[in-house]
Amino acid sequence: MEVLSAPTTATTATAATTQSAASSAVLSSDFEVFLQMLTAQAQYQDPLEPMDNSEYAAQLAQFSMVEQQVTTNDLMEQLLSALGANDMASAANWIGMEALVQGPSRFDGDPITISPNPPVAADEVTLIVTNAQGTEVQRTAMPLGAEPFLWDGMNSSGAAFEHGEYSFSIEAKSNGEVILTEPALTYTRVTEARIEDGATLLLLDSGYLILANNVAGLREPPA
Repeated sequence: MEVLSAPTTATTATAATTQSAASSAVLSSDFEVFLQMLTAQAQYQDPLEPMDNSEYAAQLAQFSMVEQQVTTNDLMEQLLSALGANDMASAANWIGMEALVQGPSRFDGDPITISPNPPVAADEVTLIVTNAQGTEVQRTAMPLGAEPFLWDGMNSSGAAFEHGEYSFSIEAKSNGEVILTEPALTYTRVTEARIEDGATLLLLDSGYLILANNVAGLREPPA
């Protein structure tokens, strides 16, 4: 799948400078027109009823306010462009990493790392595995504790499950009673990063697109 490249700082700076220069040119042109109109107004005014100096001052002040607003808008656009470039550059560094997320993972023959977090009161923890159709395909006991657990993708007969998408959940029991069942977090490789509507999105190798804010952890892929 094609990976979106992050815009470089130089490209962003060039675009911002070009836009700012264009805005300045327009503002300069408008200011020249304003001065021409002001000069003509003074030249053709009625000498018996000359315009009050305060009116000239008010017009100059009004144009100055517009000039300042345009300059402020230009600075805001440059700032937002720079921030967007920084977000994309940071997100691009996640490509190839493994993100800890809640959701389906793709099994391709390599073990999948599960990150359990069972309640302290649990005395029995079970990993429940379902396939892409939502059918439960396996239940396997897990150690008590929050240490990472490797699901090897093998069934009870020692044969590997078919390659594809699988989801995982943790069932915790205490004295034989189920006290908690929740989706498990798994490590999934990041294949692409995007910026859409101001949000950073990550495309996982499972095909799912998630918000970067929903990533609970990040690590280098195991060797």
